[in-house]
Amino acid sequence: MLLIEPALEYAKDIEAYRQEFLDIEGSMDGCGSLRRCATGAEWIEKCRLGKDPATVPAHLVPATQFIYVREEDGRVVGMLQIRHCFNEYLEKYAGHIGYSVRPSERRKGYATAMLRDALPHCRALGILDVLISCLTDNEGSRRTILANGGVYESTVHEPERDRDLERYWIHL
Repeated sequence: MLLIEPALEYAKDIEAYRQEFLDIEGSMDGCGSLRRCATGAEWIEKCRLGKDPATVPAHLVPATQFIYVREEDGRVVGMLQIRHCFNEYLEKYAGHIGYSVRPSERRKGYATAMLRDALPHCRALGILDVLISCLTDNEGSRRTILANGGVYESTVHEPERDRDLERYWIHL
């Protein structure tokens, strides 16, 4: 498995990844602006701009976007985003990392492995205490976080979307 930054060679599969989520009306956590991008190439460019503090949109924080690619067939099976710092929303609700696994590739251990592979990138960014949240009813995400050393802190209510989120910390 490869945890890499998005590249144009994966643009078509990124579009297919997006479509799988649209087909099930699923949440594209850790995908940045993918839902709003018409093409994989457009999204890849937004990811590039979003990484640099000089070009990130004013309402966002710098973030590094990754795709999780199965080497055998080059298929994008997951996406993960590391936010380099917090704004008010991220600090209260979302945390440093968001991730998702392609609906057709779930329950194969990819999320746990992808999060494990992302933690050295957090350390390289100077993030030694990583905040990750998940919906209270998302057992798979909870198990992924716990398998990577997550320690439960609290449950918070996000009023804008009327949902409860569990907050976990992973100390590196």
